[in-house]
Parts: sequence; structure tokens; C-alpha cells
Amino acid sequence: MSLRVIIWNEHRHELKNETVRALYPQALHGAIADGLREHGDFDITIATLDEPCNGLSEERLANTDVLIWWGHTAHKEVLDDTVDRVQQRVLDGMGLVVLHSGHHSKIFRRLMGTTANLKWRESTDKERIWIVSPNHPICEGLPEYFEIEREEMYGEHFDIPDPDELVMVSWFTGGEIFRSGLCYHRGRGRIFYFRPGHETYPTYHHPVVRKVIANAVSWARPLCNGPRPVYGLGFWNKPLEPLPAE
Repeated sequence: MSLRVIIWNEHRHELKNETVRALYPQALHGAIADGLREHGDFDITIATLDEPCNGLSEERLANTDVLIWWGHTAHKEVLDDTVDRVQQRVLDGMGLVVLHSGHHSKIFRRLMGTTANLKWRESTDKERIWIVSPNHPICEGLPEYFEIEREEMYGEHFDIPDPDELVMVSWFTGGEIFRSGLCYHRGRGRIFYFRPGHETYPTYHHPVVRKVIANAVSWARPLCNGPRPVYGLGFWNKPLEPLPAE
């Protein structure tokens, strides 16, 4: 059965910026979708900010295995109700892959519990991404490192919790480094943050970047249909074994 994937994109830059439109004539989400199709059997749909419920209704999320999130300038416009729904689905087992400036999205900050602040510079930097966990499933088929000839710089300190698994680290021409491939578990769900993807560079056409995203989606898929814990009172008011007399 195909993995059911939603690519969520705020879809603002492509409508306003000619440079972005020239790089991504089918929009950023179109390039990301093309990359997924190159590397696996995915059932892909697109959701954007200006759709009802930000394109992420409860019903739609209930039928999603992995959500990819790209946002940049309109984080504050995402409805809090949408964030609540996405958070609950992640806790219930849906995978979440957060790309580039999605580090400042409401949902990523909610799940991290921190500001997710960092240093940044948009210039002529080259990014060299080193694989530091070569046996991780997200690194399957990747080289020891790969380079993106021009990218926006992100620099430490990155205000996030220590990741459950650090998979990739970036170095930039200006000398900065950055933790750029991070894995987390929240509830039953898996989260991967992947740093590259500034909209004015052709990053989502890069073959290794596409491979990483496809691998991440496959890794973040729901793990299993195991037992679901019951919390609080209710059923558990009744003891499993007889209690001693007072």
C-alpha cells in the first residue's frame, strides 16, 4: 500500500516572487512531489495555507501517514486549531517532516517546546552536509557528504531540544556549522527536521536532497498498529486484581 503523504506549503513566494516562480514553475510543493515520485511509491496530495482549515482538516489528517511542512513568511497565519489537529495526529502516530524555515512554524515550535531560533545569512555560501549517522535509515543510499553550491546559511546555536538522533551536520563557506538533520519522537509519531531549502535557490531539484526527503518520509511512516494507551480515570478505576481491604 502506498504511503499517503501531504505536502503542505504556504504557497506565497511562488505567487509574488519572479525568481522563485522561475525556479519552481510548479511551485515548491511541485518540486518536492517530483522528488518523492523519483524514489518510491507515494500517494501524494498538496495542501496550502489559504485553503479552508489551511488544507488540513481533521478528516484529511486522519487519512495521512506523513505530512511534509514548508513555511517561511506566513507562520503566524496558520490557525491555532490547525496546529492542534496536526499535533494530535503526530502524537497518534502520523509522521512529520519539517523543511528549512519550517523550524519557526507553530507546529515545530509546539512539538519542540522551544523558540527554535538560530543565526542566518542569505549570501553566496556553499553548504556541505556531512552524514554523521551512516547506519540510519534516512541515510540509505547517500554519499558520505554532499554539497549544495549555493544556500542560505543557518548557524548555531539552534534553540531546540537535543535530538533523539543527530543524522546530518552542515558546514558553510563562512565557517559556520549547523545541526541539519534531526530526528525526534513525540508520542507515537516520528519527526525529521531537514535544513536545506531556501526558496530563491534550486535546492529541491538537487538529487541528493530529493533522496533525503524521500528516505525521511519512509522513515517517519507510522510504526505499527500496536496497543494504544488509555490515560486518566474511567476504565482504570476498576482494578485488574482485587484490592486489599482498607
